Amino acid sequence: MDQRILIVDDEKIIINILRGALQSDYLIQATKNSDKALEIVAESPPDLILLDINMPGMNGYEVCQKLKSSEQTSDIPIIFITAASEIADQVKGFEMGAVDYITKPIIPAIVKIRVQIHLKMKKQQDILANLATIDGLTQIPNRRRFDDVFEREWKRGQRNGKTLSLILMDIDHFKKFNDNYGHQAGDDCLIKVAAALTSACRRGTDLLARYGGEEFVSILPDTDSEEAVKIAGLMRKKLELMNITHEFSSTADFVTISQGIVSIVPSKQLTINQVIEMSDSGLYEAKKSGRNKAIVKTFD
Repeated sequence: MDQRILIVDDEKIIINILRGALQSDYLIQATKNSDKALEIVAESPPDLILLDINMPGMNGYEVCQKLKSSEQTSDIPIIFITAASEIADQVKGFEMGAVDYITKPIIPAIVKIRVQIHLKMKKQQDILANLATIDGLTQIPNRRRFDDVFEREWKRGQRNGKTLSLILMDIDHFKKFNDNYGHQAGDDCLIKVAAALTSACRRGTDLLARYGGEEFVSILPDTDSEEAVKIAGLMRKKLELMNITHEFSSTADFVTISQGIVSIVPSKQLTINQVIEMSDSGLYEAKKSGRNKAIVKTFD
């Protein structure tokens, strides 16, 4: 029972019928208000929405349009609930992005079958989407996933005015590791480093991704510079505890990382690329000044 359904209907009796038909198999949320529905979806997107068309204030078509216009909610399947049986109404709904219709009076057995079909399709789509954003070797998020999450968190930071931190990392002397131990050992090293760094990201909102080659990157929402430095230090400590032998490193006898940190309140005066370039500048300084350390960069 891990899939969630949001029911949006201004009639309590309809909500109760739908809840009764589905609550034994799915987690159910319900609201009689369109604005409240949008708040629920923004906070925690459900796997499927059962949406009444005729509601006071914002109708179902308008809610659907708002959801489909947002990148974060556009993939949520919407099944319209309506008393209307006109072909034109159904065509309009499908054109707006709805996946199906349920007509009143509600027949619970039909509802269960249609919901089951669309949730099964949604799960398959999610699996495929997840595979496209996971690094095949380390099994952590890849560059594509990082780009998507960073853009989303950047926009969220612009709205809430909270500090966002970025840590760009590079394995020290990784070419020497590969050249001397072989590419299979290099791959094993990357897997272990990814595991160590991931274990230091303890909040559900933190992201650790493989940026490319031996580079990793972490997005830390709602995190100031002081806290980011602590997390970066924990990452280096976790990696040290792994004790991955590197006798060809001039920094230590085990695998280490260098880090560049930027902590900033997102604004329209700066771009994402500028922040990444600044963290890369910090990483470069960390390497030039001895490696196995973090350098914090700021926008003056």
